[in-house]
Amino acid sequence: MPWTTWWSEGEISSAPMSMRPSRAQESGFAGVGLTYCRVPLVLEPEGLAGVDVAIIGAPFDDGVSYRSGTRFGPRAIRQAEDVGSPSERPHMELGVDPLAELRVVDYGDVDTVPADLPASQANLRTAIGQALAAGATPVVLGGDHSLSYPTMQALADRFGPDGYSVVHFDTHADTGAEIHGNTNNHGTPFYLAVAEGVLRGQNIVQVGLRGAWPYPDEFQWMRDQGFRWHTMGEIDDRGLGAVLDDAIAHAAARAPRTYLTVDIDVLDPAFAPATGTPEPGGLTTRELLRAVRRVTSELDVCAFDLVEVSPPYDHAGVTAWAGHRVVLEGLSGMALRRSGRAARPERP
Repeated sequence: MPWTTWWSEGEISSAPMSMRPSRAQESGFAGVGLTYCRVPLVLEPEGLAGVDVAIIGAPFDDGVSYRSGTRFGPRAIRQAEDVGSPSERPHMELGVDPLAELRVVDYGDVDTVPADLPASQANLRTAIGQALAAGATPVVLGGDHSLSYPTMQALADRFGPDGYSVVHFDTHADTGAEIHGNTNNHGTPFYLAVAEGVLRGQNIVQVGLRGAWPYPDEFQWMRDQGFRWHTMGEIDDRGLGAVLDDAIAHAAARAPRTYLTVDIDVLDPAFAPATGTPEPGGLTTRELLRAVRRVTSELDVCAFDLVEVSPPYDHAGVTAWAGHRVVLEGLSGMALRRSGRAARPERP
């Protein structure tokens, strides 16, 4: 029996038993389970042929400014196994199984060079470029948010700086010119991308900003570049649905494809305590899952990442669980869009 529904008898040679981490129908608490949702493991670019989604781990946190530990995020997110059978995951609200609709593989972790953030970023840029060249959507498990910089470099390499928009969920805008004199860290990726010319400022919309940073000078720079953003205060006043309507419409109008980047600290620390720079007053997990589902089902997502899960600060694994499910919701929305069907929620 094929390990997943998309491996046919003739294709099984491209996913040898050593590359399939679990037996079919194995319980969620059993098996080796080293890949995300136990999808087949691919470690060479040749294995990406015909793949729809490539999961890529980016285990580096040399760009953090406060609490470190996100280098352990990719492993924790992968190990936060969903309940039920790993080979069947029909979405209750959407009526689609992302692992049946999409051909998903785990491309492993990029090589990281401790204390050399640019080298690790360069390796991620290469891996994302390989996925894009194969026609696959890279889904990156972070790691700190500095990984957005090489992601946008790779997207510009492939599509040009005008060829993609960005929907960014975060408590921070990450538009600093520098932090503590360092110009390349998890607080500067969107400044770097605009300054380098790999992102158009008019093409990004940010959702969930709150707290004490950015400061007024960063916000003025963002205005000058054409950034759009929606604070938690606006979400409280207008509702998340209305804000998402605007964000999705803007992203669709700016480019034919969209990069979705989610910093887990957009969640309130009650729902995601394990992150480097927690900030009270954020979204609930339920709100974020619905938001990610909408973005990936309504926009053509060309890259997607989940960043800043820091397992050393986790309680009962709740942050890793949230990160795991954010990725699965994103895949489910992508699967629904690909299927061309309307959502079929289970109702009494």
